[in-house]
Order: sequence, then structure tokens, then C-alpha cells
Amino acid sequence: MIFSTLIGVMKRKKTRPEPAEQICGENSQLSSAVSSQEPLTQNKDRGSDMGKERIKIDFLIHDLKVPLAVVEAGIKSLLTRQDKYGKLTEKQEKVLRRALRNTKITQTLVSDALELGRSREGVVHSISCNISELIRGAFLEIFDLTDDRLSEEIRACPDLSRLKQILLDHGVELRVEENFWDREVCLDEPKVKQIFRNLLNNALKYRRHSVEVEIIEEKGALVLSVSDDGEGIPQEYHQRIFECYFQMNGEGSCPVRGHGLGLAGVMVLVEDMGGTLTLESDQGQGAKFSVKIPLMREC
Repeated sequence: MIFSTLIGVMKRKKTRPEPAEQICGENSQLSSAVSSQEPLTQNKDRGSDMGKERIKIDFLIHDLKVPLAVVEAGIKSLLTRQDKYGKLTEKQEKVLRRALRNTKITQTLVSDALELGRSREGVVHSISCNISELIRGAFLEIFDLTDDRLSEEIRACPDLSRLKQILLDHGVELRVEENFWDREVCLDEPKVKQIFRNLLNNALKYRRHSVEVEIIEEKGALVLSVSDDGEGIPQEYHQRIFECYFQMNGEGSCPVRGHGLGLAGVMVLVEDMGGTLTLESDQGQGAKFSVKIPLMREC
């Protein structure tokens, strides 16, 4: 039997959250640990101090973007301008390309952390975007880091039919109607792309052979579903995998399945856009994550 769990339902935030609210605290309910018997001024001071620390962390994360961009530019120059900087051996080129991939991974983590920070403060920027560009962009962000050849094929493919075939050849089935693929919608593109990228990364990591991605419109909402044919997630873990850094144990045939901040972050982003997140899975049955995000009528 495959168990289905509705993980989160929340209306769009209309007020700014208290500074003491943290991503992990919201999902694991750690924020309720502050005793209600403490003096009110002490609670305010604590919230203020935590808010200041959060600002410091956000500034630090933001300041990482410049040195990372410099590192990326330097590596690219060494790889592409060998006439100026000197010929590279095959081993040197391999090391530099690995360094470049990891620099891009770090840049993605920095961008994700900043987006989570904006989401935590209730910041949602809805823009007009094309479904095809959003989904294709997410695929490219993933495969740029893991499979250069596949990434180039995706970048060069002329239409949806060819894209579906390229992905299917690599064990990913994309299910979306042509008329919706070319649709312009109004939503917070960076947040949706981050959600999709996290869910797809997990599916690719834990699949046995295949992954299925389905994209539809349902009652004025975008529905993204990502499923894999892996070992699945026992029902008792359906809530806990959305806690920060939680890992399933390796007892019996159930593998260690660690999600770090990935799913905790997905939960925050989905809720802040007024959406829902559903998990369908059981041990040995694979896993299907579905997010439903309301589409705005106007941007």
C-alpha cells in the first residue's frame, strides 16, 4: 500500500514574521520552546538579538557572491583562453572542470539561501514567466553540474517533443501538454525553480532506474509532481523528512535517505506562496512529491 500524506497547507503570509522565526524552527516546531513564563521584555530582547544575528548571516551569504564569481571567471579563463594562459594537460583540465562544477554548486547554494531568507521575511515577487523556460532552466541548472553532454543536448533541442525524448533516454519521463508548456503564468519564478530543482535532485539521487515529472494546471494552480522508483519512504517518516538535517536510519532494507535542508526549504517556499505539498510513498514503493502553487491573475 502506498501512503499519501498532505504535508503542508498555509495561506499566503500577509504580515512580516517575528525575527526569531527560523526555517528549521518553523518546520520542527522548535520556536515554541521559549517558555511563556519568561518576562515579555526578555522575549523581545531575545527576538531582537536573533534578528540581528539573522541579518549578519544574510549579509555574509550575500557577500559570498562576489568572490565566487571571481573564482568562476578565473577558472573559465584558464579553460577557454589557453592561448593566453598556457596549454593545459588532460589531467589539469579535468581538475579545473571539477573545480568549476563545485563553484557553481556553491553559487547555487548561496542563491538558495538568499531566496529562503527572502521567503522567511514574507517576500514574494510574482513575475510573468513561461513554463517552458522555467522548467528547461531548472533542468539545465541540475545537469550543468552533473552531465555536461546532456546539458548541451537540452540547451540545443528545438521543441518539447525532442526534449522529452532526450530526457527519456536518460531515464526521466517528462509529462506536460504542449499548450501548457508554452503558457505564460504569473508566479515567483526563483522560488518555483528552487522547489522543482530540489525535488528533482532527490528523485535522481534515490531512483533505481527512472524518474517521472508531471506538470499540469489544476483549478488555477500550477501542479508539479516528481516521482522516483526508489526504495520509498515508510509512512512513519513522512513528516520527519521535512525536518532540517533529518536522515532515515539504515535498518533492514530501508536505506539512509538524507535530505539536509532541501525538503525543509521546499516546505518553507511552498507555504509562503500559499501552496500545498503532498507525499505519496511507502517502503519499497518509490516516492512521489507533488506541489500545488496558486497562479496569480496579474503580476
